[in-house]
Amino acid sequence: MKVTTDEKVSVPHPAEPGTQSAQHRQLLQLIDEFSLVLIFLLLFVVLSIAVPHFLSIENLLGLALSVSQIGMVACTMMFCLASRDFDLSVGSMVAFAGVLCAMILNATDNVVISVAAAVLAGALIGFANGSIIAYLRINALITTLAMMEIVRGLAFIASGGQAVGVSNEAFIYLAGTAFLGISMPIWTTLICFIMFGVLLNKTVYGRNTLAIGGNPEASRLAGIKVERTRVLIFAIQGAVAALAGVILASRITSGQPNAAQGFELNVISACVLGGVSLMGGRATISGVAIGVLIMGTAENVMDLLNVSAFYQYLVRGAILLIAVLVDQLRSRAARD
Repeated sequence: MKVTTDEKVSVPHPAEPGTQSAQHRQLLQLIDEFSLVLIFLLLFVVLSIAVPHFLSIENLLGLALSVSQIGMVACTMMFCLASRDFDLSVGSMVAFAGVLCAMILNATDNVVISVAAAVLAGALIGFANGSIIAYLRINALITTLAMMEIVRGLAFIASGGQAVGVSNEAFIYLAGTAFLGISMPIWTTLICFIMFGVLLNKTVYGRNTLAIGGNPEASRLAGIKVERTRVLIFAIQGAVAALAGVILASRITSGQPNAAQGFELNVISACVLGGVSLMGGRATISGVAIGVLIMGTAENVMDLLNVSAFYQYLVRGAILLIAVLVDQLRSRAARD
C-alpha cells in the first residue's frame, strides 16, 4: 500500500527538553517557596498535640512577645544579608540603646527626647558600620565584630557596669500597654514586617538591595549607587536595633548593659532559616517571619518542657547549622 505525499501521517511529538526543564524549575521553585510554611504548620500541629499548654492563648501571646525584638531586627538584617553583608553588632546596639535611653530619661524626664536620642545613636553607629564597609572596603565580619565590642564597652562604661533603672510611667507604658489584647511590642513588630515587606517588594530601594547582593559590579554598571545603598542599609539596621533596645528597656524597666547577649546569632539564624541567602540576592519577608516563629517556637517549647539552658545552647547551634546547610543546598541547586 502506497502512501501519497498528500496524506498526513500523525506522529506524536515528545515534549521539548526546554519545556520540561522550565516546568521542572517552576515545580522546584514552588516547593522551595512553600516548603518552609508547610514545615512550620506541621511543627505547630504536632506541638499543639504533644506539648501541654502550647496552644493556650497566654502561651501564644507570650511566644509572640518573646520574639518581638528578634522579629524587628530580622526585618532589617534581611536587607543586610540580601546585599551580601551582615551585622554582628546589633546585640550590642540593643543593649547600648537601652542604657542610653534610660540615662537620658532619668536626666530629662522626657520620653520623646530619650527615645529619639537612642534611635539616632543607633542610626549613627549603623552609618559608621556601613561607611567603613562600603568606602574603606573593610570586611563586614571584621567591622561589625569590632563595633560589637566597642558598643558593648560603651554601654558598660556609660552605666558603670550597672543596670540603669527607670521609673517614668509614660516610658514603661510604651511596652506595657496593649491594644485588642495584644501588647505594643507585638504590634510594633507586625508594623515592621509590613513596612519592610513593602520596601523589599515594591520600592527601588528593595530592588537595588537584591541587585547588589546578586552582582555588585553589574549593579554599579547599571547605575545603582552601591556604596550609598549599603550605608543606608546599615544606618536603618542601627536605628531599628536601637528601637528594639528602647522597647526592651521599657519592658524590663531598666537599661541593661549586658542585655541581648547572642542576640545577633538568633537574628541571623532566623533570617537564614527563612530563606535569606548568605550569598546575597534572595530574600522574602514571609520567609523571615516564618524563620522568626520557628526559632521562637523551639525556645518556647524547650521552656515549657523544662529543658536545661545548657541543652538549649545545643539546639540553637544546631538550628543555625541546619539553616546554613539548607542555604548552601539552595545555592547549589540555583547554580545547577
